[in-house]
Amino acid sequence: MLRRRPAAVLAALALAALLVVGSARARVEADSGYTKTQTYSGALRYLRVDLGYEVVERDPDAAYLIFRYAPNGPAKDMPTGTVEVVETESRVKVFVQIPRMPEYHERVLRDGLLRKLREEYGVPPPRIEKKPSPDAGPPGDGGAKD
Repeated sequence: MLRRRPAAVLAALALAALLVVGSARARVEADSGYTKTQTYSGALRYLRVDLGYEVVERDPDAAYLIFRYAPNGPAKDMPTGTVEVVETESRVKVFVQIPRMPEYHERVLRDGLLRKLREEYGVPPPRIEKKPSPDAGPPGDGGAKD
């Protein structure tokens, strides 16, 4: 009887782990060689014009789009997806998420967007790394001079 209890606990833990993993929201990401504005406007055109998806919410300042994902045409219960464009100091990143679909749907959408950006804007310009100014002093001293 005592041996059954640890087995039951292990089974319950395994089930709980599966439920947590199954409900995790994956998303795919990519680096864009274009500006935040170019990437966002290209994503909007790609979703609305090229794919014909309904964009239900958009914010150009925050650079995100929420759209109804209909890969096979209109459906009764279409999932929503998001495209977010995030600018960091060194690059622009694109995040695509369609929570109720397998990850390959997100990858196909991401790859199509990157292809559209290349077709519309050409080869992205090389990124120029920002170098600290020579007057800034050594890193970590707050730029103070002697």
